[in-house]
Amino acid sequence: MILLETNNKIVEDILRVKFSNHKAGSKADYVDATVADFDGVLFHLSNPAGDKSKIRLSIALKFYRELQDHGADELLKREYGELLEATPEEMYNVSILFDMDALPEDFEPLVKKAGLLKRNCFASVFEKYFEHQAKLAENPEGGDLKRAVIHYRDDETMYVEASHDRVTVIFSTIFKDEDDVVIGKVFMQEFKEGRKASHTAPQVLFSHREPPRELQNTDAMTGDNIDISHFGGYITFVLFPRHTSAQARDNTINLIHMFRDYLHYHIKCSKAYIHSRMRAKTSDLLKVLNRARPETKNVEKKTISGRTFTRT
Repeated sequence: MILLETNNKIVEDILRVKFSNHKAGSKADYVDATVADFDGVLFHLSNPAGDKSKIRLSIALKFYRELQDHGADELLKREYGELLEATPEEMYNVSILFDMDALPEDFEPLVKKAGLLKRNCFASVFEKYFEHQAKLAENPEGGDLKRAVIHYRDDETMYVEASHDRVTVIFSTIFKDEDDVVIGKVFMQEFKEGRKASHTAPQVLFSHREPPRELQNTDAMTGDNIDISHFGGYITFVLFPRHTSAQARDNTINLIHMFRDYLHYHIKCSKAYIHSRMRAKTSDLLKVLNRARPETKNVEKKTISGRTFTRT
């Protein structure tokens, strides 16, 4: 089982090779690569207008307009500065452009930033509500902020709300198999047990079919508007100031925006592991049965004098 990374490894590897080759004086070649990521996200690496001295990285997110309402454009401008193109590539939401002739000697930070493009798009929502929670902690009458509902998948949503002492994040997710619900409950139980061992861990709640009260009167996906052939689950994270502070928020964002992918990935890995163990056990049992075959009856045998007889 591999570990899911916050960054996109394929995007980083392509850029690292291209940048290294250019620094080494190798002849530049074209790049045209489309990379799929979780949540229906697509990356596209290309040479704009066929110019080999420039590489453009574009990202397409179906829910980017919702992220824009929470400051995605401002956060990306802060993170990428002049690399950010004013007009993204057609069919994509965001594009950043690298000039191969203007690369710094140490280009690794640029590669890392490129790999975190999806994460930085997501980060705007969390940063906005983390900062609002800090303001409410100082002034509870500091105004109410409308709850955020991000439709990051066709049938799944992410809900974020801030209050004076916490930020609540709720993932509504779909389990297409009843077995996934059972394994998911086991994982959620482990989260609860983990919190007993670490008092700094956030509170995690899991409900099956019954949506949390926070989702009432919102356009978040709940049991009333989810395909009844699927099984809905709701995972609630209660983040306290120790998780949303300026010192801890980057790590919190890295972990929580990947949670849905981690959950389903580990469910699939667990099922694959169980099936492999079952096949191995079945193979062992078949070997035992083959060794335990009884002797065939009515076997013809000979005496020491050469006479034959049949044993029944």
